[in-house]
Amino acid sequence: MAAGAAEAAVAAVEEVGSAGQFEELLRLKAKSLLVVHFWAPWAPQCAQMNEVMAELAKELPQVSFVKLEAEGVPEVSEKYEISSVPTFLFFKNSQKIDRLDGAHAPELTKKVQRHASSGSFPPSANEHLKEDLNLRLKKLTHAAPCMLFMKGTPQEPRCGFSKQMVEILHKHNIQFSSFDIFSDEEVRQGLKAYSNWPTYPQLYVSGELIGGLDIIKELEASEELDTICPKAPKLEERLKVLTNKASVMLFMKGNKQEAKCGFSKQILEILNSTGVEYETFDILEDEEVRQGLKAYSNWPTYPQLYVKGELVGGLDIVKELKENGELLPILRGEN
Repeated sequence: MAAGAAEAAVAAVEEVGSAGQFEELLRLKAKSLLVVHFWAPWAPQCAQMNEVMAELAKELPQVSFVKLEAEGVPEVSEKYEISSVPTFLFFKNSQKIDRLDGAHAPELTKKVQRHASSGSFPPSANEHLKEDLNLRLKKLTHAAPCMLFMKGTPQEPRCGFSKQMVEILHKHNIQFSSFDIFSDEEVRQGLKAYSNWPTYPQLYVSGELIGGLDIIKELEASEELDTICPKAPKLEERLKVLTNKASVMLFMKGNKQEAKCGFSKQILEILNSTGVEYETFDILEDEEVRQGLKAYSNWPTYPQLYVKGELVGGLDIVKELKENGELLPILRGEN
């Protein structure tokens, strides 16, 4: 690529530095698709995704691409519940219409193209999209042994029916994962046709639709619910197993390959410098573990390092132990 073209591509990705600037941009770009990359300068995966956005900006001049430093404009990050980088939000008419968490270039490209086209596909392309959507819905309904498609999240249900469904599942200690249909309009509409079920919430077991709230209430009344849905292990037992999963266990934001916060990145660098083998658990993938482990170990923040199931501490303590020459013996189980 010529230098001028490269500069033009980079220039096509606008940078936002304040909440006011962001709100103004939402207003100005209301009539087009706006893609916002919440990024951090310390994360190499963000730099890669900025390059992907620059390429997309060249291919799709009708789309507005923006990058916003997540930790630099915290009020915007908090408003849209950005807990890791990279995260992409998609806006139309100043409203959030979709979201993508993580450095997934093919998925980003697919979402941008889909939202940019917004119904202007020829019939053959529409058929192709329908096929893609059905594959995606099949994957989503099989994403966990028990999947709940609901309005909101189990922590914050956004309708009375979803709230009642979550309460029933929790009461019966049923292990389930969930998908917020408000986060993806395509899934929200597509799943109704895919399963021939017009309302939400919807509960699936092994990819098969069980039904909505009324059917779950009937199954509860007939005592069949416990035989259909998988039981969750008690949280304390689960945390004990997880903290003992490897001799050295790190609970962090992200994983070995891709830290999703500065503190987790620093502790990875320290552990890697010791040469000791360790395993990681991404607390962003499991809200129950994320909240439960704080109480289990009486330690309010992440990352958390465990050796043989015992809490060593967070980043500051690990730094101190390294400086004192005590870290390696502890990791090896000598202390």
